[in-house]
Amino acid sequence: MVMLQVAIFILASAGLIYVSWASLRQPHSHGFWRFWAWEAIAGLVALNAPAWFRDPLAWHQLISWTLLVLSLIPLALGLRQLRRAQRDAQARSEAGLLEFEKTAELVTTGVYRAIRHPMYSSLLLLAWGVFWKMPSWAGAALVAAATGCLIATARAEEQENLRFFGSAYAAYMRQTRRFIPFLF
Repeated sequence: MVMLQVAIFILASAGLIYVSWASLRQPHSHGFWRFWAWEAIAGLVALNAPAWFRDPLAWHQLISWTLLVLSLIPLALGLRQLRRAQRDAQARSEAGLLEFEKTAELVTTGVYRAIRHPMYSSLLLLAWGVFWKMPSWAGAALVAAATGCLIATARAEEQENLRFFGSAYAAYMRQTRRFIPFLF
């Protein structure tokens, strides 16, 4: 089983490096921090793979599945809104931006009316859901790293958005929360 866990992590890491290569050369970009959050989540998945379907009605598994299912909601809603947004590759030419991130207009409708980072909210729920599959000290370290990196990702992205969208983004920041509506 250990070989499978190592293989899962290596394959996930290779894909993440491929997707994040431009961001990895820019340590102040949100993509740099997002890569490390993804890596921590990949580590959690590999670590907890043996327990994924073990004892499905245990209290920690119920917490896990609840968080994993909930993680799909901000992901779906956020992607839906971003797909509707106008894109301009020339206007948003920052290296490391993924294609769906190259929005030329500030998205403030739908889920973005309540939170600024639904994709990162989704990743937070995912990370904590995977952690609860098989809670451990190693898992706690990885989920803490993922959480910290996602907060750093959001902060870096906010700085990038302030530079691109200016005062409109600053006003938007005052009206919304980062990850959890009305709380945080």
